[in-house]
Amino acid sequence: MVKHIVMWRLKDRNEEGSKKDNARNVKQMFEDLNSKIPGMLKLEVGIDYAMTDASSCIVLYSEFVDQKALDRYRTHAEFKKAAAFIKEVGTERRMVDYEV
Repeated sequence: MVKHIVMWRLKDRNEEGSKKDNARNVKQMFEDLNSKIPGMLKLEVGIDYAMTDASSCIVLYSEFVDQKALDRYRTHAEFKKAAAFIKEVGTERRMVDYEV
């Protein structure tokens, strides 16, 4: 199994909307991918409420049966749409992929 975790920080505001609005949109776009990618076991998105200097704004946690399933996720049209949006509203991205 492959676990894929990503954290983003968002701009305070941009032409798309406020940080809070954009966080909700990112959450919805990624969660809409559930059950659309063969081999994806789980995907959940959390929006940070602590808002400390060390916090990221959003975290994505997902599980895949193998690397090929993760690769399918990364090439899926809906993923590409969500990734393009987060590039517009984000300022920083951190990621970890690991096998268990």
